[in-house]
Amino acid sequence: MSLMARTAVLLAVATLVSGCSTMGEVFDKLNPLSSSVPTKIKPAELVSFQPTVKLSTVWQRSIGTSGEFTLTPAVVGDSVYVASNGGMLARYDNGQEVWRVNVGQPIAGGVGADREVVAVGTSKGEVLAFNSADGKPKWKARASSEVLAAPAVGDGLVIVRSGDSRIFGFDQADGKRRWVYQRTIPALSLRTNAGVLLAGKGLLVGFPGGKLVAISTTNGAALWEITIAQPKGATELERVADITSSPVLDIRHACAAAYQGRVSCIDVNTGSTIWSRDVSSSAGIDIDSKAVYVSDDKGAVHAFDRFTGSSLWKQSALTNRGLSRPIAMGNHIAVGDAQGYIHILRRDDGAFAARMSTDGSAISAEPQALERGFVVQTRNGGVYSLSIEK
Repeated sequence: MSLMARTAVLLAVATLVSGCSTMGEVFDKLNPLSSSVPTKIKPAELVSFQPTVKLSTVWQRSIGTSGEFTLTPAVVGDSVYVASNGGMLARYDNGQEVWRVNVGQPIAGGVGADREVVAVGTSKGEVLAFNSADGKPKWKARASSEVLAAPAVGDGLVIVRSGDSRIFGFDQADGKRRWVYQRTIPALSLRTNAGVLLAGKGLLVGFPGGKLVAISTTNGAALWEITIAQPKGATELERVADITSSPVLDIRHACAAAYQGRVSCIDVNTGSTIWSRDVSSSAGIDIDSKAVYVSDDKGAVHAFDRFTGSSLWKQSALTNRGLSRPIAMGNHIAVGDAQGYIHILRRDDGAFAARMSTDGSAISAEPQALERGFVVQTRNGGVYSLSIEK
């Protein structure tokens, strides 16, 4: 198990039943820094290469630390919305600060936005909505437990996932709850910041136990459900097979990855599996017209053919570097790591094309695509708009 995966599990244990006699024993087994775990995991040294493209900083700002949380930015057109655990929420248009507000309490759930509303979640289970234009408070609502994932905003809704895996649909205009979706979850599951993927009148959500579910935005009813990964193993810990990152979607395919499980792509019309590969990922995946890209828990980046699942390439030189979700950018793939580096890989063969250091803190939030480039947020609160140039 990689350092990132062990740390994710340490921060992620939400519920515990029989199988371990004390909570202390659980943390001893999961904590990579525990004296009972003698193995010290060292990140791979960065390899030298000849850059083939230039990775440039278009603009850079600072919002404040994320603390123990993963606060993913939101992008709407040329606007980037970012938040800090300390309660700061800001909007930047092409790098210029339009507004910045203090929401009055710590933010735990990242940012969701459209052209009307920007929303964040808190560790107390509150959902806070603001006007996108000026940052003025709009409404406040409550979920059933902490909100660790960025809300999804669209179709007249602010959709929020709470820590107990309930999905809430709040009215975008006034915050009134329209519906809630809930299901039984396994006894042991990961505390995750995985959000929901909104697509038209439906949304895709990954759950503990390796389940991917399509939910109607009209009434919160399940449309279909499929198993991405089947829990297996002798102990509750070995049987953890949760979808801990957001799924991805194109016209025909929906794909998702599970920790200690598989990467699978399904037909969105039928819910049937097209292909699956045995790869464990807690960081996430991306898709383009050619391939599905996966950051696995050992620190490798994979490219699988989007139609067949056959392996196109594997970049293994980033072992134990705590990779972020990869993001496809034209002819290249971008991925961040736990030491604040951005790595650019060639889309065709996975070879290194460029590299850049940010502020030295982890890039755990999902990189977000811009019209020309992409934006990343570091754990120390650095916000970087980057572009790839020949």
